[in-house]
Amino acid sequence: LSAMGEPSMDPTIAADSPAQQDSLFSMTDVFLISLITGLFTYWFFFRKKKEEVPELPRMQTVAAPVRDSSFIEKMKKTGRNIVVFYGSQTGTAEEFANRLAKDAHRYGLRGMAADPEEYDLSDLSRLSEIDKSLAVFCMATYGEGDPTDNAQDFYDWLQEADADLSGLRFAVFGLGNKTYEHFNAMGKYVDKRLEELGAQRIFELGLGDDDGNLEEDFITWREQFWPAVCEHFGVEATGEESSIRQYELVVHTDVNMNKVYTGEMGRLKSYENQKPPFDAKNPFLAQVTENRKLNEGGERHLMHLELDISNSKIRYESGDHVAVYPANDSSLVNQIGEILGTDLDTVMSLNNLDEESNKKHPFPCPTSYRTALTYYLDITNPPRTNVLYELAQYATDSGEQERLRKMASSAAEGKALYLSWVVEARRNILAILQDMPSLRPPIDHLCELLPRLQARYYSIASSSKVHPNSIHICAVTVEYETKTGRLNKGVATSWLRSKVPVQQESSSQVPGQQESSSQVPVQQGSSSLVPMYVRKSQFRLPFKPSTPVIMIGPGTGIAPFMGFIQERAWLKQQGKEVGETVLYYGCRHEREDYLYREELARFQKEGVLTQLNVAFSRDQAEKVYVQHLLKKNKENVWKLVNEGMAHIYVCGDARNMARDVQNTFYEIVSEFGSMSQPQAVDYVKKLMTKGRYSLDVWS
Repeated sequence: LSAMGEPSMDPTIAADSPAQQDSLFSMTDVFLISLITGLFTYWFFFRKKKEEVPELPRMQTVAAPVRDSSFIEKMKKTGRNIVVFYGSQTGTAEEFANRLAKDAHRYGLRGMAADPEEYDLSDLSRLSEIDKSLAVFCMATYGEGDPTDNAQDFYDWLQEADADLSGLRFAVFGLGNKTYEHFNAMGKYVDKRLEELGAQRIFELGLGDDDGNLEEDFITWREQFWPAVCEHFGVEATGEESSIRQYELVVHTDVNMNKVYTGEMGRLKSYENQKPPFDAKNPFLAQVTENRKLNEGGERHLMHLELDISNSKIRYESGDHVAVYPANDSSLVNQIGEILGTDLDTVMSLNNLDEESNKKHPFPCPTSYRTALTYYLDITNPPRTNVLYELAQYATDSGEQERLRKMASSAAEGKALYLSWVVEARRNILAILQDMPSLRPPIDHLCELLPRLQARYYSIASSSKVHPNSIHICAVTVEYETKTGRLNKGVATSWLRSKVPVQQESSSQVPGQQESSSQVPVQQGSSSLVPMYVRKSQFRLPFKPSTPVIMIGPGTGIAPFMGFIQERAWLKQQGKEVGETVLYYGCRHEREDYLYREELARFQKEGVLTQLNVAFSRDQAEKVYVQHLLKKNKENVWKLVNEGMAHIYVCGDARNMARDVQNTFYEIVSEFGSMSQPQAVDYVKKLMTKGRYSLDVWS
């Protein structure tokens, strides 16, 4: 625009000059000169317009480049014939997809792992253009039978698609948890839907159960999957079992420290220069303004934290989840560095050897080993078998090497050894290095193999109507002794427990600003900052405030209900008619771990909480749980559900509590609704379908 504007000034200057010499010319001359100048100016602009018009379409084309989202073209270009898509929320499905893609070379095939969010999945109909082609789907189920965030578009496409996938060969491995109502719903749906669209299943659906042994389920499925692939395509295993590095190490000796990642999840320096919107790749650094112990006694530490989200533009609703990115314990990181004899402050990059891959690094690079082990890598969970297999080559003791290879094998004896020595003993990578003195892998290869440290989700314990600039968390610190006598601590809860609250007045300071001059990671430099974002949930109060609610949440399962009750109190203050608000809460001892006792008593006194039923499980000889109180009040419960059209909410442990509560509702419905057991089950399932029975549970 400035280029177009500059020439338009020239005629003005030309017109001004004769005007200054007015005395030297007659009025006629001035008139003629003005007329000529005016015509010249008009002609000039008219001509420019004519010239610029054809340029506009070209400019628009440049401004909106078309993203190349064809995985088919990429596979053709790089000589791949197997694509492994993953729907992953915590990184496990992505890890399994990478392992399957890597396996392919053993059979003379070439594989690639792919995030469905990055590609146009309608191209599946073209996969048959590639010889010996196959699409594998590693699909995790999230929440109550939902797709993971990155598989949502794929799921929507599958539901609406009428594509002909008759040339497509596929296989599905699902990742789920049997304690949840909709076990492996996503894996089952993808498997069924692809067949409905005409695709050919070349191996049966695999159903991994995280409540059991997900790793073993995957290995068992995989060891039968590959022979089926070989048979279908008429190929054989090449016998190549050698370790293949996916990334190469580059050590930076002379690097600008402003170009080095210090714990950021996405954009470099994003913790020093915060820009909304905030999400998983761009978390907000919230300051902790309150961190107090909730329980009055007992061995456990239950805590209430408040995160300041002022000026972040973050919005949340009661029932949403807050995700926080924790940091590993520095003592564990230091011990790994000492055992491997590494300078943890070495700045390095791990660069993908496959230049065509969308994933250039396993974590943000360049960075230091210390930052990678602190913020990017999971060093506390027992490593999976593929990690043990890759590490085995570095054990100089033949017995230790054989033990590692055996645990990574698919033999029954090896699986049993892995289960007892690694999983049940809860040995993390540090414990394995300590218990195998000859195992000393290069730290860069270890960093390549370890999975990413994942965000932890907590049910928000506040209402945005009452606390628009604050998000509350209720959590219990995880701490236990393993079979080897080690003390294992939960990564996120131990890290949150150590957070020092700042005064509310200082929260207007730009997060991370005070650490910007330091070379230590921003969130490590401050003991009060928490990288976080909000994940939307389906766990919602009824649209009409007058609808009764029955909330069942023992222990920290009370978290979302603190938000619900706060919101109902606010609605009442606004003059709205608020229906019955019933809470069933449970804890071990009344005098030890009765969470939010004063707040709940106040809400009950104010008439917001119309019923407060509390089960103290260990205050008497016989244990009393929330389901026992539901049975005790069964007539009132049925009346609220049947006549009051109440909404039921359950939050907490999925393995026992949620199942027992559901069984109790079956009994109540059967008794008072005069239904058979199958009819009662169907009745409760319909409540779920209508959004009148909601779950927010974990295992």
